Amino acid sequence: MSGLSDTVAGLLQILTLLVILVALHRPVGRYLAWIYQTPRDWRIERGFYRLIGVDSSAEQNWRSYLRGVLVFSAVGVLFVYALQRLQAVLPYSLGFPAIPAGLSFNTAASFVTNTNWQSYSPDVTMGYAVQLGGLVVQNFVSAAVGIAVAIALIRGFARVRSGALGNFWVDLTRGILRLLLPLAFLTSLLLIAGGVIQNFNGFTHVATLTGGNAAIPGGPVASQEAIKELGTNGGGFFNANSAHPFENPTAWTNLFEIVLMLVIPFSLPRTFGLMVGDKRQGNAIVAVMVSIYAVSLAAMTAFELSGAGAATKLAGSAMEGKEQRFGIWSSTLFATSTTLTSTGAVDSAHDSFTPLGGMMALLNMMFGEVAPGGTGSGLYGMLILAVITVFIAGLLVGRTPEYLGKKIGPREIKLASIYILITPTLALAGTALSFAIPGVRASVTGTSIWNPGLHGLTEVLYAFTSAANNNGSAFAGITANTPWMNTALGVVMLLGRFLPIVFVLALAGSFAAQDKVPATAGTLPTHRPQFVGLLLGVSVIVTALTYFPVLALGPLAEGLQK
Repeated sequence: MSGLSDTVAGLLQILTLLVILVALHRPVGRYLAWIYQTPRDWRIERGFYRLIGVDSSAEQNWRSYLRGVLVFSAVGVLFVYALQRLQAVLPYSLGFPAIPAGLSFNTAASFVTNTNWQSYSPDVTMGYAVQLGGLVVQNFVSAAVGIAVAIALIRGFARVRSGALGNFWVDLTRGILRLLLPLAFLTSLLLIAGGVIQNFNGFTHVATLTGGNAAIPGGPVASQEAIKELGTNGGGFFNANSAHPFENPTAWTNLFEIVLMLVIPFSLPRTFGLMVGDKRQGNAIVAVMVSIYAVSLAAMTAFELSGAGAATKLAGSAMEGKEQRFGIWSSTLFATSTTLTSTGAVDSAHDSFTPLGGMMALLNMMFGEVAPGGTGSGLYGMLILAVITVFIAGLLVGRTPEYLGKKIGPREIKLASIYILITPTLALAGTALSFAIPGVRASVTGTSIWNPGLHGLTEVLYAFTSAANNNGSAFAGITANTPWMNTALGVVMLLGRFLPIVFVLALAGSFAAQDKVPATAGTLPTHRPQFVGLLLGVSVIVTALTYFPVLALGPLAEGLQK
């Protein structure tokens, strides 16, 4: 395909994605608002509430809501860990042995936190029992937990002198039964129609043309692929993830998977606007998300099209690590989408991107994945940034800042500030410790890093940034199945998921307990282009620029090398 026709095809693909998301934004956002606002329970839901002893009409304060999140997630970690350790005696294990303890901990932490980091090759490590009973189940529930926390924060803005944020068990149940399960079922059928496999065949042994023998894996892939994208989870059934033709066979399935990972996060701002009674507020939030996404996509695509070094320029493009059936435009569109959400799925090897193209994937996560971010986590991350933006604007004009009629005092800004500091602290501390502790450094440089020097630093930085942001994508050149990496990344994933949730729910409780302050002539309008610009500036300065020194040591330095 010529350069011009490739560009036209890429632009048409982006335009198609835009049209689909615009068409789905309102109905999906409206449906989400209905799910979490209607007082009526379905019969199957009432049966489940009776089984677990929950009164669906009883609301919880932020502490009770948080306890529900933490207890449920802790049980999930233990269950997925035990399932892996017992794999050898489970049905449909495909003859695979029990998974080692360190890797089992890392994987359990990964899938419960919606990270789906994989320090193993799934198709030769895990049988169907672990894949379906452990990993796929967590794909549903971890996504539902993220949405529930976002909804609780929205209720904090919407309610007056209440302190109640809803009921975690009700929000969790509705998110799974009314949203994720039906959508995953329908999209699984579409993926099967597109060529994604769905079976329980195990390995099929065939003779090759050269007289050898090849083992072709099967599995219930379409059902996992649908929820891995819808829930912005990202864990692949095969080691090559969405670059594998059994997971992502054609150009249209590639675009469809991008739609799946973006549709819920880009629709949640509409839900936010409806639930707080002002749709303009949701429009302002989604405008910021779209702006960041568009700039990031343009930059990554430009870096990959320009290539880097003599070899790629002579070849005509930087196609190393990319699928021929997708090309550069589809690869950068997928990479931008997966790293600006918390999906982490890949249809190309980010490790083989040009240094500055790979830096954009890294930078997308460093933004906090708020454009549009993961299911739920992207929205509550952007709302925290909105709170900080209003506070800064209030200081500039010398008045008490307010957002949606709620005052932002010392308690609220402390909670928001700590939230912002958690992720970079975890990512940078994990990277620093990997090189600062002598015994650990020997393992990292001698075993984990295959590409020493500037690129090796970037690989380790990418791993801890991915873990801290609960993304799960990786620079594939790093070997993470070591005692240090399994433990450190597992701990970072858990802290990166649940510490921010603590402060989000505490902030939601603080807002819900307040009265609503009437708007005055001095109130900053938070639905106009002025606020959108301010929020964009704060998003860049407060989040991404925190990492500038370490970026200068890694991908920037590599990219500027002659």
